[in-house]
Amino acid sequence: MASLTDSVGVLKGVGQKRLVGLNKLGINTINDLLTYYPRRYDDLSIKDLATAADGQKVTVKGIIIAEPTVMFFGRKRSRLVFRIKIADNIYTVSFFNQPWLKKEVSANDEVIVFGTYNQARNTVQGMKILTARTANSFDSIYPANKEVKQATIKQLIKLAFDAYQPLLVDIVPASLRRRYRLESFHDTIKNIHFPESPKAAQRAFRTAKFMEFFLFAMKVQILKGAHRKTDPAAQIDYDPKVLDKFNAQLPFKLTSAQTKVVREILADLKRPIQMNRLLQGDVGSGKTVVAAIAILAAISAHKQAAIMAPTEILAEQHANSFASMFAGLNVNIVLLTGATSAAARRSMLPRIADGEVNLIVGTHALFQDDVHYANLGLAVIDEQHRFGVNQRQALRQKGTSTNMLAMTATPIPRTLAITMYGDMDVSVIDQLPTGRKPIKTTWIQSAKTDSAIGFVKKQLRQGNQVYVVTPLIEESEAVDMKNAVAIFERFRAIFEPDYKVGLLHGQMSNQEKDDAMVAFKNNQFQVMVATTVIEVGVDVANANTMLIFDADHFGLAQLHQLRGRVGRGSTQSYCILIADPKNEIGKQRMKAVASSTNGFFLSQKDLELRGQGDITGAKQSGMPDFKVADPVGDLNILTVANEEAQNITAEKDWKTKPENVQLAKYLQMNQTINYD
Repeated sequence: MASLTDSVGVLKGVGQKRLVGLNKLGINTINDLLTYYPRRYDDLSIKDLATAADGQKVTVKGIIIAEPTVMFFGRKRSRLVFRIKIADNIYTVSFFNQPWLKKEVSANDEVIVFGTYNQARNTVQGMKILTARTANSFDSIYPANKEVKQATIKQLIKLAFDAYQPLLVDIVPASLRRRYRLESFHDTIKNIHFPESPKAAQRAFRTAKFMEFFLFAMKVQILKGAHRKTDPAAQIDYDPKVLDKFNAQLPFKLTSAQTKVVREILADLKRPIQMNRLLQGDVGSGKTVVAAIAILAAISAHKQAAIMAPTEILAEQHANSFASMFAGLNVNIVLLTGATSAAARRSMLPRIADGEVNLIVGTHALFQDDVHYANLGLAVIDEQHRFGVNQRQALRQKGTSTNMLAMTATPIPRTLAITMYGDMDVSVIDQLPTGRKPIKTTWIQSAKTDSAIGFVKKQLRQGNQVYVVTPLIEESEAVDMKNAVAIFERFRAIFEPDYKVGLLHGQMSNQEKDDAMVAFKNNQFQVMVATTVIEVGVDVANANTMLIFDADHFGLAQLHQLRGRVGRGSTQSYCILIADPKNEIGKQRMKAVASSTNGFFLSQKDLELRGQGDITGAKQSGMPDFKVADPVGDLNILTVANEEAQNITAEKDWKTKPENVQLAKYLQMNQTINYD
């Protein structure tokens, strides 16, 4: 029986060599071929060159007035030239490296040419010669490779569509198609590959985008449901009196955003289901105290809690913070990192294994083979994007029914929250504690660097400390950017001996980095020249100013993270961006950071300006690949598709409803999801 999962090898003209070429394009099955969408369309309707713009792709029809000629340059390069008369005007047409076309054209022939119009030279650089049948249409243009050409892809798609179109049944339920005016799957495929007009293609692409997002969201919801299996051992019956006592001794009142998030986490812990929650909070929003309440809840129910940080210095900071916060409560804390001495480790591990220690703070050392827990009820992952999925899972598996709370200070726009973390419940602290002063941010061009240095001197005289950030460690011939070593030497010449200047970069050992940050925290250095290694890390309350060189080389979200290293104390803080962006987008990015301290706004803006693949200067791991849908540009469609998937899977018997049968069947066959 024919199926959309048939290999493309079943099509006429697909031998072993061509099959390999198709596979390289990601085309393995008939379904892959039919959903191999064009990247653009060429409008082949005949144009009047009198109204055409310079550089425009045009289709023209005229009479060849002289015999075409071919000139060869070397072995493989050639140029075919002929002149055509259109109305009363003469135009020169040239085709490069297609000498065989000479056989198709002769003097006095009528010819239809598609190519690029050069207004100044009165020429058309030809791309292809059309027939009367192919002119006045919309030509689909596909990504191709050396093994499989454009024409072959089109021919195979037509073969597949003609043979398999009866199998193009609707997967999206009829009620959703009516509600959002979506086309049938059959018409979507037909109008994407063989559109009669640009509007027909546009409507079909709108449906294809919804389908991609919707099927992805359905998969995520099923995955989420699998995580939510009933597990009585995961339930944490915390003691509310212990939490009340903790809240009463806090020197501040929780913000309404923190209170809301605490309620969400505590409700999760009470359920007989493993918690899988992501806590987002902008820089300085107070995530640590929220984590402390979750940790104390687990400990009050006689469970252990562990918090894993990406660096030893951050782990140490957490251990000190929690020791201070939990003073007078029944919390026994240990710090376990790679720097923990062998003797300390030997005495610590049995106390963790028998449950005497109920809060373990550390780094990757927390999930090593010889670390055993008595009853790990809660695993907290700080700066979770710095850990791989396997590392997070390794810590969780140290307990039998461990609840997971992942935290990030990197604001994640809705686009990424839906696509990357759709299987997690998300809590957001979108409010800063009262009394915290927003960081004043200014963008200047490098010509004004001296005035920025003057401002730094003023801050140092007032007893404050300063960060100086640069994208490079050492000078690069390829890139004209300021570098940390050169700036370090320059600033030492300017500020020493009055003020000490330190250096911190990624090529230093962990111990050297930790030593440098501790020295800065203890005010042994007043100026810290650093690369982005200070993006996440230690709170230095006395540091109130940051200078960022070549700021246009960082992502907006990254600039916001860097800026968050200042503003930790009560004094007014400042961030000065030094950048000479080369284009309008670069200028927009600098203006955005200077005008907003809202990390969520900036991370969404970053996606819009830079694209989904490069949100922090590196390929964003975990982002799904969509064929036609763009999570940034099509955010509204993504949001609606996600909501509809949630609504459908919220019903217990959704798979047996008549309108969902094809959807359930498709997901089971194509998304390798096991419903059992």
